[in-house]
Amino acid sequence: MRVDKYLWCIRFFKTRSIATNACKKGQVKIDAKNVKPSKEVFVGELIIIRKNQINYQIKVLNLPESRLGAKLVDQYRKDVTPKEAFANTELLKYAKDYYRKKGIGRPTKKDRRDIENYQDESFDNNTDEIL
Repeated sequence: MRVDKYLWCIRFFKTRSIATNACKKGQVKIDAKNVKPSKEVFVGELIIIRKNQINYQIKVLNLPESRLGAKLVDQYRKDVTPKEAFANTELLKYAKDYYRKKGIGRPTKKDRRDIENYQDESFDNNTDEIL
């Protein structure tokens, strides 16, 4: 079975074209080698998939005939992803909080005027204290 079809059948990707694009971008590896979407998958192989900045490791247990229901997926694959991979995502989340919150964007003209007025007021207050 092709690797892109296998990843789609075990519900790792929502569509087969997304699985194909992931293979073309080098995000899917079998035995630490980049693979093309047409690469055949065999029982016992270890597939490494980079998705959402996590390197998932999946061991092939069996090859399905077609796309599976969510409850049957565990019969065809075993997730052997180390727990440390998920811990790294927590660190990335804290690193992103350092930057501006999403949706805030650049200051508007009103924000800029408010900032300038605040700076002018604080400058005027400091000069009064010095005299």
